[in-house]
Amino acid sequence: MANIYNCENCGGIMEFNPNTQTLQCPNCNNSIKIENFEEKIIEHRLTKHELATIKATEKKSHTMECNGCGAKIEVDGNSTTSQCPYCGSKYVLADKQEDAIIPDGIVPFKIDKHKCNEIFKSWIKGRWLAPIKLKHLYQIGELQGIYIPYWTFDAFVTGPYRARGGITRTHTYRDSEGKTRTKTVTNWYPVSGTVQNWFDDVLIPASTKINTKILDDVDQFNTKELVSYSPEYMSGYNAECFNINLDSAHKNACNEMFEYMKDMVRNEILRKYDKVDSISLSPIYNNETYKHIVLPVYSLAYMYSNKLYNVVINGQNGAIDGEYPLSAVKITAIVITILILIFIIYLYFKG
Repeated sequence: MANIYNCENCGGIMEFNPNTQTLQCPNCNNSIKIENFEEKIIEHRLTKHELATIKATEKKSHTMECNGCGAKIEVDGNSTTSQCPYCGSKYVLADKQEDAIIPDGIVPFKIDKHKCNEIFKSWIKGRWLAPIKLKHLYQIGELQGIYIPYWTFDAFVTGPYRARGGITRTHTYRDSEGKTRTKTVTNWYPVSGTVQNWFDDVLIPASTKINTKILDDVDQFNTKELVSYSPEYMSGYNAECFNINLDSAHKNACNEMFEYMKDMVRNEILRKYDKVDSISLSPIYNNETYKHIVLPVYSLAYMYSNKLYNVVINGQNGAIDGEYPLSAVKITAIVITILILIFIIYLYFKG
């Protein structure tokens, strides 16, 4: 089971405090510094053997499994949460301890739960097309702090390429009726070259349970704030077990790097030509390394009119995005208002 840290002064259960970055007792405010060791953040060499053989056997974790979406959450030792942050269903206690990988690093929560609640309330009040009563349904405590598993990848990529560069010119001529016409003509030329780039910490989520569309909008994490993993950071928070393996994540990272390199090729060609076409890129990946890390988010799943909605807040910088229902009454009122304005304008010009 996850560690429980008892206060030496009063015996209370200590939790990680994002504001002080320490373990703190909620009863007497006694705090303990968390030791960090930068040398423990290891970049692992990425080899075919590593891709094929890495296994989650380094530690055991006490997990809860969601009845609804199947998410497996490594729970804090003193957690009383029973609701899934992804789908809102109830957890059931797993009868066995799950194998898990000890993260190579962690970005601790920098925003506490109180501040997070304020961010959410401000956000939902700004959704002016949301139903009015939705803004009063939210209750403090429903947002859950959870560490999301990620893989990070580094690589030096060399990309030989071939493509076509187009130069456009305007041609003026007279047609058969003697009228002056213009048309744009593009002359295409073969181009080739090589682009290079060093990629550092390409972030790939190791979770399929969290809403990835929303996560993509808030996952601008600063990995320069990574610290060595310590279970003290988990006290008061939970963590999802990864379910995307290293090999699959590596392929996703290579796809991201490939698209970035294609943009580099496109920009390089456009410095000399007006258009680009038929890019053929053959990237070579060297000095590849990876890390398994966990990153902080607050997640909320809520039901409205029998439909599930998700909200995610970045626990490092407070960025927020999410889904919300649209008020049929408000939309109808807007449509009617627009129609009335159109009718008034019509009468004005007709008169």
